[in-house]
Amino acid sequence: MKSARSTLLLAAVALTLSGCTSLFVSTPPPLDTYELTAPSVTGRSGSSRRQILIAEPSALKSLDGQSIVIKPSPGSIQFLKGAQWSDRLPRILQARLAETFQRAGGYVGIGKPGEGLAIDYQVIVEVRSFEIKVGGSAQAEVELFVRLLNDRNGQVRASRVFNATAPVSGTGNDAYVAALDAAFGQAASDIVQWTEGLI
Repeated sequence: MKSARSTLLLAAVALTLSGCTSLFVSTPPPLDTYELTAPSVTGRSGSSRRQILIAEPSALKSLDGQSIVIKPSPGSIQFLKGAQWSDRLPRILQARLAETFQRAGGYVGIGKPGEGLAIDYQVIVEVRSFEIKVGGSAQAEVELFVRLLNDRNGQVRASRVFNATAPVSGTGNDAYVAALDAAFGQAASDIVQWTEGLI
């Protein structure tokens, strides 16, 4: 009996101490969460009957998540501390690129997979770079390789690499993401205008 009481007493003391310890464990602060914006683009005059599908972009693992990439030197990457994208980066790029085409207003239908459009062309994007370079003067760098695929016959109509940069003005997470947003806006505008020139 004495041994059983001692065991129970020790168990009670251990539970009490563990409860006290949990009171002193601090939870990490919430991450700053960011989105990208779709630029306003002046589209072609009139409207094409073409319907375009914006496929989800492909990307390497470092760019296929919610982390925001910082590049301190060639071949080395880090992630922006205390910050994240609101969704996986390729999904955000897909949504904002579709919105940019819709704002341009040059097509009867712009959509994403599963939305039931009778597709004429697909815009297929590979994310090659979407980062802040911090060696020297910090700047955002975006590189997107785009293929325009004729969905009717499976042939690539054209392909092109789109590069855009924007300087980081200020300090902190807000300044870094604002530069990435500006660089993406330039690349997205260029993609829309290039596509309109082809179809």
